[in-house]
Amino acid sequence: MPSLRQSSTRTMLTQFLLTLLLLHTQIHRITAAEDFYKLLGISRKATQKEIKKAYRSKSLEFHPDKNKNEGAAEKFAEIAYAYEVLTDEEKKNIYDRHGEEGLKQHEQRQGQGGGHGGFDDIFSHFGFGGGFPGGGGGGRQQREQSTPNINIPLRVSLKQLYLGDTIEVEYVRQTLCVNWQECMKANQECQGPGVKVRMQQIAPGFVQQVQQRDERCVARGKMWSSNCRVCPDGQTQSEKIDLTIDLQKGMYPGEPITFDGVADEKPGMNPGDLNFVITQEKHEYYHRDGDHLYVTMEIPLVDALTGFKHEFEHLDGHKFIVNVDGVTECDHVMRVSGKGMPRRGGRGGFGDLFITFDVDFPETLTVEQKKGIRKILDGRGSDEL
Repeated sequence: MPSLRQSSTRTMLTQFLLTLLLLHTQIHRITAAEDFYKLLGISRKATQKEIKKAYRSKSLEFHPDKNKNEGAAEKFAEIAYAYEVLTDEEKKNIYDRHGEEGLKQHEQRQGQGGGHGGFDDIFSHFGFGGGFPGGGGGGRQQREQSTPNINIPLRVSLKQLYLGDTIEVEYVRQTLCVNWQECMKANQECQGPGVKVRMQQIAPGFVQQVQQRDERCVARGKMWSSNCRVCPDGQTQSEKIDLTIDLQKGMYPGEPITFDGVADEKPGMNPGDLNFVITQEKHEYYHRDGDHLYVTMEIPLVDALTGFKHEFEHLDGHKFIVNVDGVTECDHVMRVSGKGMPRRGGRGGFGDLFITFDVDFPETLTVEQKKGIRKILDGRGSDEL
């Protein structure tokens, strides 16, 4: 008579085999599923208007009330699901990058609050805590990787930073081959983009995991099939895109203007960010430090002694006059409020302008000039030198 322990073990094994059978059926269904874009008869670059138009046409063709052919109802349901995904920006992005399998994992995480998935989920039911290599400890989801961010210097003038500007640029990036999902094959040694883990026996009864770099691995359990017919140029292809850069007033040198998710694409990875990093060109007269502007002005000795007024032209072309009544010392700095750069961060207003006066002394004086200056400055009326 079998013991209770044997019966329990047999029951666990039966449940495990049934779970594997169900998983195999699910994977087969996902693999066999028709591409959503092909299902609607559109390209991967179709607009939302084109997607809606194609859905209306296909749904009328396979509507169960009008199409009595076998399989029409199932086809109608598939078309409705494809339309639901492709008109939802988040789901569409996931489908474009990871296919229907990635989409189902996303929906499963939402429905289960970020639970386990795949084989890790199976083993977790039996208390093994995610027993496949690279399972991430207890079946935690692997953090999604991104392609490297791209930083491009954006050379602009001080005048553009003062006024603000709109700059149109053309950028060439690498995008996924349209039918890249058809070029993937199953490989359980792939543990993520570029990561391959295999088991190596080091002694009888002892094995260890060996992690290798393999660019053919594009996702967990997925490997790129070389010489794929539908993607003859490889995983990616060049694409030109037009971008509009909004250069706001008062932006600082070194400040990035970021376009999220516009860097190169790669299977199994999110595209990184494209950053245009502001590089300020040197101005002929003005120098900038933060929100303030600085300028050096050379004045003759007579102006330094008797006072003067000077008209300045600002970066945007408007003119303003600075009056100096007293004696100006060499290297004296005068502050003009509100004549600096526009302030950033919602503070409003402008910084200040700082003018440094450089007094130009004459190289020589005639005897008569010396006598005259001494007579005026000495105050004793003597003309002796």
